[in-house]
Amino acid sequence: MRRAGLRGRSLSRRAPMGAAIALVLLLPGCGSPDADEATQGAEVPAVASTPSPADAASGPARGTGSGKDSEDGDGSGGGEQPTVGLDPAFAVEAPGRLKDLPRTADILVQTESGITDETLEEIRALPGVQDVEQFSMLQVGIENRVLNLAAVDPATFRRFTPGQVPRSREVWDRVAGGELAISPELQKKLPIDEQGFVSLDTGSPEVHLGALAPQIENAVDAVVNVKWGAEPGNALLVSTGITAPDKVVKPLTRLLPQQTSVQRLDSVARFGLDINAKQTAFVVGSVSSAVGVFNYTVLGGGRIAPEPAWERANITTAQVPILGSVRCNKAIIPQLTAALREVVETGLADEINPGEYAGCYYPRFIAGATTLSNHSFGLALDLNTPGNQRGTVGEMDRTVVAIFKKWGFGWGGDWRFTDPMHFEAVRIVDVR
Repeated sequence: MRRAGLRGRSLSRRAPMGAAIALVLLLPGCGSPDADEATQGAEVPAVASTPSPADAASGPARGTGSGKDSEDGDGSGGGEQPTVGLDPAFAVEAPGRLKDLPRTADILVQTESGITDETLEEIRALPGVQDVEQFSMLQVGIENRVLNLAAVDPATFRRFTPGQVPRSREVWDRVAGGELAISPELQKKLPIDEQGFVSLDTGSPEVHLGALAPQIENAVDAVVNVKWGAEPGNALLVSTGITAPDKVVKPLTRLLPQQTSVQRLDSVARFGLDINAKQTAFVVGSVSSAVGVFNYTVLGGGRIAPEPAWERANITTAQVPILGSVRCNKAIIPQLTAALREVVETGLADEINPGEYAGCYYPRFIAGATTLSNHSFGLALDLNTPGNQRGTVGEMDRTVVAIFKKWGFGWGGDWRFTDPMHFEAVRIVDVR
C-alpha cells in the first residue's frame, strides 16, 4: 500500500533574524476594466514578522520579490524570487503569466495510490468533463487539526483556484520557489515562527510561508509545489463546466478503483459535506504508521463513522494507570501507559482526576469546521477538563506536562489558541 508523504528534507533557514518576509494578501478587484488581474497595482508587503491580514495591505515591498502582483511582464516567469534563504532543491520553474483559462473545481478525487495515465485519459473523455488536474494530496497534522496540503504544478493547478487567485503571478512564483501558500483565515491558526517558517508536523520539514491566498473550499487548505510530494498523482480535480457535477460522479466512480474518495465541490455540496459521502484521509507525518489510510463517512452533528475494518485494526480498549479503562489507538497505549506510570512514580497521580477525563477515541470534526480532529484517530486525550478550557493558561501541572512530552505527546497549552486539557501523540515512542 502506498501513501503520499512529505520528503524528508527541510528548507534552509539561512535568512538572518531581521530578513524581510513578504506575505501576499490578495485584494478584491477595484472595478476597473483590468480588475480581472489579481491585485493589479496593489502593494506587496514585506515585514520582519508575520503580519495580520490588515497589515498585509499596508506597505510597499522592500527587498523581496518584485513588488507587483499583476499580469505584467512577458510571461517568461522572470520575476524576482523570494530572498529568504530557501533551499533551491525545492524550487521548480516559475510559471509566469497565466496561459490558460481558469476552471471550476467541481469534483475532488483521492485514491490510495496514483491514477494511471490510461484511467486519466478515460476520465478526460467522459461526457461533461471539461478539464482534469492531477496532483498529490497530503494530510498533515498541526495542533489537533488535519490540513489538506496540495503538492502541485503551479503552472496548471492555479487554474482551479477561486476568484482572482489564478491570475496572481506573485502567488504562483512563490509556490514555485518552494514556499507555502495558505488560505488567509489559517494565518493565525498555524504555529508560524518570527521568520515565517511553519513546521507541518513534528519530524516533518519546515516550509516558509510565502503567500496568503484563498484556496479551494472544502478541498485544499494549503499549497506547495510538486517537489514536496513523495507520491505524486493520488488526487484529481475535475471541472465539469456547465454540466452538473452529479451527472459526472457515477460514470467517474466506475472508472476508479475501490477505496477511492469522490467528493463534490460545487455550490450545491460545498455548504456542507454530503451525508454518507465517502471521504478518505491519507495522514502523513510522524504518526502516519498509527493511522495509515483512513476511510470514513460523514454523519450529522459533526461526527464521522470510520471504516469498521480500520477501527477493528487500530482501536483498542486497555487498562492504564490513573485513568483506568481507555479506548485509544493501540499504537499509543504503551507510551500512554509509560507516561501515566511515571506520573504515579513521581508522586503526581493526584494531579490527574480520572473523573475529569473526557476520552481519547472520538471520531469527529473539530467543532465548527470540516477538519478532522486527532481524536478521530484515537491519538489524543483530554484531561482535567473543567480547569483547562480553551483559550486559558489552564491548571495542568507543568511537571505532568513535561512527562507527557517526554513520552511523545504534544500539549495543547503550547498552541497559539491554547487547549490545555489536550494531549496528542506527535511521535510514536518505542517503550522498553
